[in-house]
Order: sequence, then structure tokens, then C-alpha cells
Amino acid sequence: MAKLQSLFSMRHLLVLSLALNVSLILRMMYDSQLDLFFYKYPRQGQISNLHPQNKPRLLISSSFSNSSSSTCEDHHQPPPKNNNRVINLDHGDPRVYEAFWRETGEKTTIKIAGWQSMSYFSDVSNVCWFLEPEFAEEVVRLHRVVGNAVTEDRHLVVGTGSSQLFLAALYALSPTNSPQPISVVSASPYYSSYPSMTDYQKSGLYKWGGDADKFDISGPYIELVTSPNNPDGFVRRSVLNRSEGLLVHDLAYYWPQYTPISSPSNHDLTLFTLSKTTGHAGMRIGWALVKDKEVAKKMTKFIELNTIGVSKDSQLRAAKVLRAVSDSCKLQGGGESFFQFSHKIMTDRWKQLREAVQRSNGFFSVPTFSPSFCTFFNQNLVPHPG
Repeated sequence: MAKLQSLFSMRHLLVLSLALNVSLILRMMYDSQLDLFFYKYPRQGQISNLHPQNKPRLLISSSFSNSSSSTCEDHHQPPPKNNNRVINLDHGDPRVYEAFWRETGEKTTIKIAGWQSMSYFSDVSNVCWFLEPEFAEEVVRLHRVVGNAVTEDRHLVVGTGSSQLFLAALYALSPTNSPQPISVVSASPYYSSYPSMTDYQKSGLYKWGGDADKFDISGPYIELVTSPNNPDGFVRRSVLNRSEGLLVHDLAYYWPQYTPISSPSNHDLTLFTLSKTTGHAGMRIGWALVKDKEVAKKMTKFIELNTIGVSKDSQLRAAKVLRAVSDSCKLQGGGESFFQFSHKIMTDRWKQLREAVQRSNGFFSVPTFSPSFCTFFNQNLVPHPG
């Protein structure tokens, strides 16, 4: 009986060993197939003999990395020896202007005492009751300095980035008594997050309606107009122009380092964000210029229900940064303003990009932009989209 038990156990061990070996072999086969996803560059001297379709291409990743080293500025280690290069197109991290802000020193340093910013309220007499007056003042001042937006007879609504303001605008503009959710559309190509942001909460008030150029449903709708456009950088206008349409203008990139400023924007509802204006994405601050008081009230209500206001600390710090930008534009004695610095950065990067594309043997292409007069720089300039 003991022999039988010993033999039975041995058989089980043999089966277990076989299973482990098969698993190991399958794992090795799986690893060998990674070349289907990650193209390995041939050794020097072999490229010229390759068919054009088999020549090495740039590896492009859309996966998000939780590590701070996912941005190009954080890559301090030497490049890999196999010459593979990865460009993460899933998200941007606008640290490109960091050198300018390092030089400002105490001008943009703020000290907040422990007893400050304790109340929910900033200005109860304002439609947007959590809007810090200091931040509002600097927003208005900067728009006047740059000349890119009308601020008179507008209500200023602050948000946790323009993403929150986008949802607040949809909430404010959507009819509450409609049996069907209102369609939200934008001309293609549009910002890739618009559809998911619109439908994420599965709201009964609004839904994504797709490409504005193909939208043929009668009745009210909300059209998103992004200008300069993300992703292609071209100046945009509404394409539907129907009487029942409601417009939201996303002007995140309407600043002189990206595009020539032609005239102050004058729309019913306009969105801006600090992340594109100055590069301070981590502050999570955006603002909306709203003509209709009732729309501004509803946007404020949405933010109240969503986050009970917007961080006062972020608003105060943003005010300090915006003040530094406006002050730099008024410098005497040849000092470089923030927009001069950032415009040079964008010009240099577009030059490098075009040179790289020219060496790609037709694998990539970039659009050509026509110059136009910029009222801020007072000269004809070519756009350098962000």
C-alpha cells in the first residue's frame, strides 16, 4: 500500500514538472513574439538593404506611465544602446517653459500662512463666489495686455482646469426639459478627449454627436470650436451656423507664442487654461469668460456640486504667475518677456520637427501654416501650434 502511495505521488510530481516546463516554453515563445509590437532596429549598414516597408520606424507609445520619468525632460539616463526611441503621444506635460520660471525667482514665489484660505468663500457678491479677486484682476489684465479676448461685460468663472469648465459649460447650456439629451459636436479633427469627456458620466442632459460637418439632426445642439485647433493647429470657426446652435469656444492655444493674435475674441462662452498659457499644468486652473449671467450661474453651480469651489491656494499662485507675465511684457531696457521667450522656444521646436520630418523619407508629414499679422508682436508671423 505504501508503494502504491509512493508511486502515485511520483506520478503527480512528474505531471506537475511537465506542466511547469510547458508553461516555461510557452512563456519563451510569447517573449519571442514581442518583435511584432516593438520593432528592433537593424545594425548599422543593414538599413540600406531593407525594403522601404521594412525600414526602421519610430516607436510610438500611447500608454500612460505612472513614473515621472515618462516625460522627456525627466530622462536623465543615457539612451538605450539598441537605439530604440519612444514618443509618448498619450499626454503632454508642458514643462517646456520651466527655464523661464526658474529665472523669475522671488517674483513668482508666494507664501501662504496657515490661517489663510480657510473659508469656502472668496467674494459672495460675485456670481462665481469662490473666485479670488486677485486672480480675476490678473486674468483681466493679461487679456488686455495681449489683446486676445474681450473681458468687458463678461462674467469670469474659475475652474479646476478647463476640463472642469468644459463639463460645466455643457451642464449650463443643456436644456433641462428636453426628452432627449442635446448633441455635442465638433468639426473633425477634434480634441481626442471630447467624446469620452462628454459621455463619461452618461448624462441625460447631453451626449456626444460626432463630427460637426456630418451632423444633420434638427433641433438644438452644442458645437465645440477649438481655435487654434487641437490637434492640427489651424484657426477654426463654427461650421454649422444654425439658429438653434450653442457655441463653446475653447481658446486654450490663442496666445502669441502659438499663433498670431489677430483681434480680441468676442464670444458668448470662451475657455482658457493656465497649462497652455504659462505651462503651469500642475496648478489645475482654468477660466471661462461668459456673456450670459444665467449661464455663468449654472456653471458656478456645477462646480459647486462637483468640487465645492476651486482651490484658493492655486488661484493665488496663478495670480502671481499671471502678474509676472504681464509685468514682463512691460519691461524696459530690452528685457525678454515671457511671450518672447516662449515664442522662441516654439519656433525652435517647430524648426527641429520639420528637419526631422524631412529626414523621415516620407514616413511623416506636418502641415504648412501661412503667416499673418500679430497685433501683440506687431509683425507678420507664422503659427507654431502647441
